[in-house]
Amino acid sequence: MDILIGIGIFIVILLLIEGAYYTIRSVRSPEKKAVKKRLRTLSASKIEDESIDILRKKFLSEIPWFNRLLLSFNWTDRLNRLLEQANVKYPLGVYILLTFILAFAGLLVSSWLTSNYLIIIPVTVILGMIPFFYVYKKKKQRMDKFQRQFPEALDLVARALRAGHAFTGGLKMVADEMGDPVGSEFDKTLDEINFGIGIPEALKGLSNRVDCPDLKFFIISVIIQRETGGNLAEILDNISYLIRERFKLYGRIRVLAAQGKLSAAILIILPFFVAIGLSLVNPKYTATLSTDPIGRILVIFALIMMIFGVFVMRRMIAIKV
Repeated sequence: MDILIGIGIFIVILLLIEGAYYTIRSVRSPEKKAVKKRLRTLSASKIEDESIDILRKKFLSEIPWFNRLLLSFNWTDRLNRLLEQANVKYPLGVYILLTFILAFAGLLVSSWLTSNYLIIIPVTVILGMIPFFYVYKKKKQRMDKFQRQFPEALDLVARALRAGHAFTGGLKMVADEMGDPVGSEFDKTLDEINFGIGIPEALKGLSNRVDCPDLKFFIISVIIQRETGGNLAEILDNISYLIRERFKLYGRIRVLAAQGKLSAAILIILPFFVAIGLSLVNPKYTATLSTDPIGRILVIFALIMMIFGVFVMRRMIAIKV
């Protein structure tokens, strides 16, 4: 066990040193700064936002061999898309290395504290999943903000079309007038169109970067209108109206489901408070659950059933509009 702990500590320290080195190198790379400065000088439009990348490069890590390793797997495309939707600063390789570091740290600490694998394995898995929990939370917050801003963006495009501007002019107004994420994503789409990509292809790329069902309705409407004709401004007004009405209905559903959520929270917290209270009042009464093998099995079974109950209750109150 001591040899395993020593090997694990060595691997964690090695990964930390290598990750810190390549992070500092990527931030302070003089070659990268020189290339960006030259591109800004030669470009007629002088791109101000250095985060815009028109080329579809497969760049997942600053470490060359690790980047090649990640590119050899198919599942990295889905994870990289998740990072793009969350708009995080670091590439996929950083989060994978951080996952391994936290998992090793959880394994070492839990192995040092206890020899029970029923505790070691969950601690290792939970700590290893923390980086992607963070990325998923950032993605959800960004997509929710996009959905709140999207009706205003549609109204702005519709007003631009009525004023006689082209569709790209409406996209430009949204990119200039609105903030992140709607403004930045529309700005990237407009840059792709200006670099020669067709409008349908650029809009499809926008749908890949943004996980929003309402955006797909907008893209389908624009593509159909370009093929068959019609009043695009009126179509965008109708989509904006439907999105706002859906938000109103969703707000009413949240109010009606608030009682169910509160009941679920009480039912989840209550057993833990009861267990803590009984252990303080009569420790011998609850000691059997931790000392007897059957008691530990019952505790694990109860936790599994609670997790299953939480999942069922969340599915019952998560009404899609």
